[in-house]
Amino acid sequence: MSSNATQRRGIPDATVTRLPEYLRALTALAESGTVRVSSEELASLVGVSSAKLRKDLSHLGSYGVRGVGYDVDHLSYQISLALGLTHDWAVAIIGMGNLGRALAAYNGFTSRGIQVVALLDRDPAVLGRVVAGLAIEPMADLPRIARERGVAIALVATPARSAQEVADAVVAAGIGSILNFAPTSIEVPDGVRVRKVDLATEVQILAFHQLQHDRALLSGLRTVIP
Repeated sequence: MSSNATQRRGIPDATVTRLPEYLRALTALAESGTVRVSSEELASLVGVSSAKLRKDLSHLGSYGVRGVGYDVDHLSYQISLALGLTHDWAVAIIGMGNLGRALAAYNGFTSRGIQVVALLDRDPAVLGRVVAGLAIEPMADLPRIARERGVAIALVATPARSAQEVADAVVAAGIGSILNFAPTSIEVPDGVRVRKVDLATEVQILAFHQLQHDRALLSGLRTVIP
């Protein structure tokens, strides 16, 4: 994602986090042959209110046409442009354990303007192995790889104990954006963008909401049953 592009447009961070969901829904609509979509229909697909969707899209200068809706292809292009997806971004995945290999094998990157150009690890036992068509290379080569292949984003999928050291190496190699899958926080200098993906936390949040749902359901049953 191009944070510079969205900042220039003055798009709030909360809106930026929803734009990929709008784009995913629009892509599915286009694949089904849908040419136009109303704000209510698109909002329902994404799971937000139509008012929130219209406000989000207004930051792109897209307001739709009353009674007609949004042109699916044009809105997809606007969102792609705002997210910096109109050209490919080179990505390196660091840490080739189970998660790293799963990320490397994910086939949804290419369709979203993301090109995985390098897989790296420090473990001599895995170097040279081929995953998803790419050979695993040594971390020591990261500066050269970043320079030669134009790596813009690093996906860090290492254990927590090595995440900070890896982040330091990523910064030193001149890579300006990090997606951190390691179960720990990392510190980076100003100007380096970091997003954290904590899978365990996301599952715990879902568990909380599931518990609330189950309690509400049980409470309703107790109210009905004498």
